[in-house]
Amino acid sequence: MFITCLDVEGVLVPEIWVAFAKESGIPELTRTTQEEPDYDKLMKWRLNILKEHGLGLKEIQETISRIDPLPGAKEFLDELRTFSQVILLSDTFIEFAMPLMEKLGRPTLFCNSLEIAENGAITGYKMRVVPSKLTTVKALQTIGFETIASGDSYNDIGMIQASKAGFLFRSNDKIKSEYPEIPAYETYEELLGAIRGAMGIEK
Repeated sequence: MFITCLDVEGVLVPEIWVAFAKESGIPELTRTTQEEPDYDKLMKWRLNILKEHGLGLKEIQETISRIDPLPGAKEFLDELRTFSQVILLSDTFIEFAMPLMEKLGRPTLFCNSLEIAENGAITGYKMRVVPSKLTTVKALQTIGFETIASGDSYNDIGMIQASKAGFLFRSNDKIKSEYPEIPAYETYEELLGAIRGAMGIEK
């Protein structure tokens, strides 16, 4: 039995931190897991910047309320779910993700959570498991699933490599050059075709 595991930001929705960086006028926050492989280092750096600027959950959620899924993402997800079970695996946070999940038709999402002070400041975060995506894929395999995985960043590589089939999607040239053995796609149509092929399903 197959289950498809998908990254969220950069694959189905825009990068939340990049959108917030643009709205807040803080270009340092455009750095993502496509550039920084160490997620803990990246998040601590982000939280320090928020603290320096006196920004918290409220301001980020206001930005998120104006974000829509990437063009074609919901249709892609709807089509994928007609022939595969799907779990979205993300290192984002439930406090960020839920409005976007509504816009995607409420798919199953496994992600992390934030630690919020009474004044709305983000003081820390709690990972569901570490490493979250690879651990989840391996757990699914122990209960009888064959996994297919796709994502765009360094924190997706583990689950991609551990799966029966895995694909990069709209990744950057640096990651694609470092992992030339992983098929890389740019369109949802290509990715649907690759997933169907991995499952032995004719178009």
